[in-house]
Amino acid sequence: MSPHAGIPSLKSTTSEMSISRKHILDLDDFTAEEIQLVLDNTVAMQEVISRSVRKVPALRGRTIVTLFHEPSTRTRVSFEQAGKILSADVINVSSSASSSKKGESLYNTALTIQSMQADIIVVRHPHSGSPNFLARHLDSSIINAGDGYHAHPSQALLDLYTIQSHFGDIKGRKVAIVGDIMYSRVARSNLWGLTKMGAQVVLCSPPTLIPPDFVNGFPKTHPFASVSITHNLSEAVKNADVIMALRLQAERQSRGRLPSLREYSRLYGINSETVKLAKEDVLIMHPGPINEGIEIDTEIAHGPHSAIQDQVTNGVAVRMALLYAVASANGGDK
Repeated sequence: MSPHAGIPSLKSTTSEMSISRKHILDLDDFTAEEIQLVLDNTVAMQEVISRSVRKVPALRGRTIVTLFHEPSTRTRVSFEQAGKILSADVINVSSSASSSKKGESLYNTALTIQSMQADIIVVRHPHSGSPNFLARHLDSSIINAGDGYHAHPSQALLDLYTIQSHFGDIKGRKVAIVGDIMYSRVARSNLWGLTKMGAQVVLCSPPTLIPPDFVNGFPKTHPFASVSITHNLSEAVKNADVIMALRLQAERQSRGRLPSLREYSRLYGINSETVKLAKEDVLIMHPGPINEGIEIDTEIAHGPHSAIQDQVTNGVAVRMALLYAVASANGGDK
């Protein structure tokens, strides 16, 4: 069975310009061309999703296991739906239902799953670097669905796809990322993706929520050299094409990072006055879940500029493209 059976306009795995990876751990080792190929293949996956019968045999005979050690709705469900649309067998394993509750290590849990002929393991874990560790020690392909505050590559790719779908391109667009930069894996992966694709990125947050290695900006030789940092929201969003609000990662923060949620909302919450400073067709984004009234006002989150629901919808197609890329790396026929 061809891995792209039933999927129109999909880049061939034999092409010189193809995306085929055993693991997807972050975007730091992706080229701009590879990112664009994922976005191009996402367009083809969107066509599949729009059909009356949303099913293609591309991953028939493959087994995908989602191994989540943190709560998740959007990411987990979209990976599950993506696998099922591609005709893979999808098995969900949560930490509460696995032997990790009995003290089993992540490695031994994953080793057991691999022994059951899992082709792809989608991992979310509170400890940064966990997917990278598994990728070094297991034969199964590993896709990082979020690890600590390190990386969340599929979220960054769906954000890139949402921006490209709205504007037609990413290069040269001003993207203001506002909020909890220090503890956000979404911000880190988006930094890699947006800078590689030529966006103008501005980070804006309270001084206490900027990573220590970001405080003084980036040297000219750093991959993020073009990224600017400000603590002034008005400055950050002025003439912005995209405002990306981030969730406050309360579960990862130590005490004393913020004086109060009210103070944070007053200084960094995205509201109607904030939006007026940006471009007329500004796109409002948020990775979710949203703390409405704190990070972003309700009327903005659900208003005409909001792409938040589009991000959720696009997540399925992007994750289909990633599953396809990983399956291609392991051989088209099975």
